[in-house]
Amino acid sequence: MNQKIDKRVRAEQFRQRLAVALQSNDTSQSALARRIGVDRSTISQLLTGTGARLPNAQVVGECAAALGVSADWLLSLSDRPETASHLLANSLTLTHAPRAMIDEAIFNWHKEAAGYKIRHVPAALPDMLKTRDMLMWEYTPHLGRTTEQAINAMEDRLALINASPSDYEIALPLYELASFVHGEGYYRGLPEDVRAAQISRFKELHQQLYPRLRIYAFDARQLFSAPVTIFGPLLAALYVGRDYLTFRDTERVQALTQHFDQLVREAHISARDFPDHLDSLAGM
Repeated sequence: MNQKIDKRVRAEQFRQRLAVALQSNDTSQSALARRIGVDRSTISQLLTGTGARLPNAQVVGECAAALGVSADWLLSLSDRPETASHLLANSLTLTHAPRAMIDEAIFNWHKEAAGYKIRHVPAALPDMLKTRDMLMWEYTPHLGRTTEQAINAMEDRLALINASPSDYEIALPLYELASFVHGEGYYRGLPEDVRAAQISRFKELHQQLYPRLRIYAFDARQLFSAPVTIFGPLLAALYVGRDYLTFRDTERVQALTQHFDQLVREAHISARDFPDHLDSLAGM
C-alpha cells in the first residue's frame, strides 16, 4: 500500500481495523487490555477516540501480536491483515517428493494450472517422456515391485499434458542429453537399444505435441538451473531431492519464471531443432 493517507483517515481506519480484529478473534476489550497489560479504558479510547492521533508503536505492536494481525495492517500500511510469519507459511511449503513422483501433488498442481504455460527444468531427463524400458532400468533397482506403479504415474502425467490446454516448456542442460545419448555418467550401463528407442520416443513425441510441447537445451557452463517447475503464475516448485519447496507468492513465482525464460532465450538448441540435435549426438 503505497498511497499517502491523511492522518485523520489513517486514525479512523486504525479504530475500524482494531474493532474488526477484536470481533474476528471473539475478544473483548477487557481481554485485550489484560493481554497487553493496560487498562480497559485505554482500549476503549483506542476504539472510540477522535482526531488524527495514533497510539505509540509499542501499543500498536502489542495489539497486533495479541490479535494475530499485522501491525502494518492496523496502521493502513498494508492491505493484508496476516502477520509476516503467516504470509510466509502460506506462500512457502515443503511437500514430500517420492523418487518416482507417484503422489497426487504433481497431478493437482497440473490440474490447478490448466490453461497456463508450465515451465519445467527436470532433475534429469523428463520422466513423463521416457519409454517403459528406460523407466524399468532406472527405477527397478530401488522401487522393486512398485516400478509398474511409477510407470503408470508417468503415463498418466503424459496423458494429462495431451488433454490439457496448457503449453509445456522443458529446458535441459546440453550435458544431460550428451550423457544420455552416449551412455555416460548417470546413464552408464543403459543398454544401447534402450537409448536408441528413447531417442525415437523423444522425436515421436516432438512430432505429436510440438509446438504445445517445446524442449530446449542450454549450456550449463553459461547458465545453471536447479530442478524447478513453474505452474503459470500460481505456483513454483523447486525439487530438492526428498521434497519440493513450493512458493505461491507472486514475487518469487515471477522471479523463477524470469529465470526459466532466460534459459529459453539463451538456449543453444531451440525447440524446433531438438530432434535434429539428438540425431547429431547419436551420429545419425
